[in-house]
Amino acid sequence: KIEPTGAVSVTVDSTPASASKLLSVLSYSDELAKIAKTKATMPDNIAIQKFDFDYFATLNPDQQGRLLQCIKTGWENPDSGLGCYAMAPADYDEFAPYFDAVCQEYHKAGADAVHTTDWDASAVGEGGVLDVTKLGLSELSMRVRVGRNLTKFNLPGAMDKAERIEFEKAMLKAFEKLTSDPAYGGKVYSLSPDFGAGVANPNLISPEKYNELVKAHVMFKDMDADPYLKSAGIASDWPYGRGCWQSDDKQCIVWFGEEDQLRIMCMKKGTK
Repeated sequence: KIEPTGAVSVTVDSTPASASKLLSVLSYSDELAKIAKTKATMPDNIAIQKFDFDYFATLNPDQQGRLLQCIKTGWENPDSGLGCYAMAPADYDEFAPYFDAVCQEYHKAGADAVHTTDWDASAVGEGGVLDVTKLGLSELSMRVRVGRNLTKFNLPGAMDKAERIEFEKAMLKAFEKLTSDPAYGGKVYSLSPDFGAGVANPNLISPEKYNELVKAHVMFKDMDADPYLKSAGIASDWPYGRGCWQSDDKQCIVWFGEEDQLRIMCMKKGTK
């Protein structure tokens, strides 16, 4: 907890294991001081507001280091609205007391809330088709997007260069199936300079092509220029393991290596 003086205090018992945890806590004094300062001055930073110093003291030294990595972007960027990223899928279970509190605050939901997905669009418009001209609107551009991560790999913040390359190579197998399907076709545009020492990347594009795709909203912007993603480790090793696949009709796009490992999108212009 934070004392009126601004000092951070934690409660531990006198067992050897607790002594080891306390020594670990003390080794993170600089990080904890920054968290305390952010907690006292930035009430909208969810990750830091939900950080509990006593809970942190119950974790073993390895867990303490990994939890701090999850919330590093929150104290390095105090104006963050959320301010944390899990580093591995298991983090949500291993650090459940912390991530549950964060998720409940972010989604404004109780601990017993259950997410229900409803794909029934029959009540929208007429028979599930919404004609925007009846709302006084002209042709619109619509994008439907979902994020996905593969359990085989660490989440983006914890991936190193080699893992990012392996992830891209794994995705190429899926993209090959899409490009060979006449319904999709398309092409892979990769930013990875190579696939390791002496291994060429057959899908590497030029800087000019990259800028063209960014301007067309087909490719994502330079992640290394984003301080929030850099603090979280998500922009590390840029531009390795980054790129996209786009279908021939340009209506389907899959980003790989961005904030989620995969961003799967469908886009279309029209009135219905």
